[in-house]
Amino acid sequence: MNFSLFDLFWIFIIISTLIPALQKRLLDANRQRVMRQLEKKRNSRLITLIHRQEVLSFLGIGFSRYIDIEDSEALLRAIRLTPEDMPIDIILHTPGGLVLAAEQIAHALIRHQAPVTVFIPHYAMSGGTLIALAADEIVMDENAVLGPVDPQLGRYPASSILTVTQIKDINETDDETLILADMAKKAVSQVKRTVVEILMGNGMEEEKAREIAETLSSGQWTHDYPISAEEAEKLGLPIKLDMPDEVCQLMQLYRQAGQRRPSVQYIPVPYRREEQPPPKGK
Repeated sequence: MNFSLFDLFWIFIIISTLIPALQKRLLDANRQRVMRQLEKKRNSRLITLIHRQEVLSFLGIGFSRYIDIEDSEALLRAIRLTPEDMPIDIILHTPGGLVLAAEQIAHALIRHQAPVTVFIPHYAMSGGTLIALAADEIVMDENAVLGPVDPQLGRYPASSILTVTQIKDINETDDETLILADMAKKAVSQVKRTVVEILMGNGMEEEKAREIAETLSSGQWTHDYPISAEEAEKLGLPIKLDMPDEVCQLMQLYRQAGQRRPSVQYIPVPYRREEQPPPKGK
């Protein structure tokens, strides 16, 4: 059978289209296998909220993911499908995202009657931290981090906008800054109230809840400040460090978008330290 150059071109296009689809199906099957293992082990419903840079089709175009309304709709559906007496486990790996979506998820978790556990293998910043606050237990890797939940207005932290209006004469401040300051004041107040409601919904005393809300939302840190497990525990959050192996296995199935050269390389096998030979002459 003879093939023309045109025929070979179309065969290449078809194969290039089919291979990513087959790879995706295999990857999804492996993810569901590991998820089911953890569900059986803990007798729970496992939900993942994992945001990595993903590749668009076979073109190799990367785009970033954040918590959005589609995430909240999907997660709320998963909660509704879960019996009230069944525990819920959530794996969180996210830089944050839309406050509205994160609040909806957090309130839905608070209303669930059975225990809720959040696993943070690497980081859950901003809106991810807000969701984590709704859990009865936050399981973190010893190197994982949370982040502040102080609101952002466009490019600027709300707390910084308020600071500018406090140090400048109001007569020398333009109208746009004054409008932003009014919005910033409302945003900070709303986030603080939300954090207090979430923490008190988990049985925390109001005074302690307000203390944590002030720390996380007042803007005393930059928005990307990493809050370690030790620091989060000192704040009064229910932190544990016993991360299941299945969570780490599952994270390996959510690879970052492919690049020409990986930034990190190593031989992917565990090493055992060999005994050193005794010095000569002894």
